[in-house]
Amino acid sequence: MQRPGLLPPETHPDAARLLATRGLRAFGDGLASLLLPVYLNLLGYDAIEIGALATAALLGSAALVWISGLIAHLQGVRRLLLMATFLPAVTGLGFATQTEFWPLLLIAVVGTLTPTAGDVSLFLPLEQAMLAGATAPRRRTSLFARYSIIGSFMAALGSLAIGLPDYLARQSDIDLGSALRWTFVAYAALGIVCAILYAGLEKPVASANQTHRPLGPSRGIVYRLTALFAVDAFGSGFFVQSLFALWMLERFGLEPASVGAIFFWAGLASAVSFLAASALSARIGLINTMVFTHMLALSGFGWPLIIGGAIKIVYDIGLLAMFRKVKPPEES
Repeated sequence: MQRPGLLPPETHPDAARLLATRGLRAFGDGLASLLLPVYLNLLGYDAIEIGALATAALLGSAALVWISGLIAHLQGVRRLLLMATFLPAVTGLGFATQTEFWPLLLIAVVGTLTPTAGDVSLFLPLEQAMLAGATAPRRRTSLFARYSIIGSFMAALGSLAIGLPDYLARQSDIDLGSALRWTFVAYAALGIVCAILYAGLEKPVASANQTHRPLGPSRGIVYRLTALFAVDAFGSGFFVQSLFALWMLERFGLEPASVGAIFFWAGLASAVSFLAASALSARIGLINTMVFTHMLALSGFGWPLIIGGAIKIVYDIGLLAMFRKVKPPEES
């Protein structure tokens, strides 16, 4: 039974499970994005080696997303989600037990550990595909706003939780390295919980007339959006959270808990911004809302952020130019 306020009207109850898995994964991503530089720095890796591992994790995630897009219409989204849940377990246990560079690099490529609090894993497009069909077109923006709010808020909590290993090490006889390794084990456990939730999703009913032609008439729009999102992602690469955190740890000598607090408030501000997104898009449209919120995100804190912000402005202008006359079904 659908709880009032949790889901928009006319929404399938499966959406509640997807919101729950989004929250669990976001908590893990927020924690992992700071756990990665803290742990690797403790092991003695330098900035170049940590950057290489972060890059490998992003490239591996991109490859997995691409592969999932090729086979999702054949295997089914629910089955792929269930199959993918072993990846967080392998990732967490791998980082908890390995300390050499090359094994860690391999785990980073095939795993789900992300250097950014934003979700870049194969779970994101699969969940969003199910969400899009879980409610009426006019309710999609509201549902995706809830999805984004939960993701940003839980990622912020995950960032804040980076102080727990240090606290446990201070309050017990275990060293910080062991406490961090147990945190990776906890990250692995999140994948198991998500598997339980995915298993409860309703199996889609197969249609005799169903075809397996991906994209179809939307192919042109998808290709243009993909090109624009590539520009946006390139700009985001100038302020990857793990490397930004590493810079603060080394430049200012901050404690992990202090760095986590900074990213917690930043993530909380992002979550709050989504509260207004649905209402704002109803007034000025989805495309205009995306451009407006990206412009507000421009920061002048250091050259990498200036460059990244400038690239994102190029993305905003391109998005507005290409789609300002397109009216999505959500706005009908």
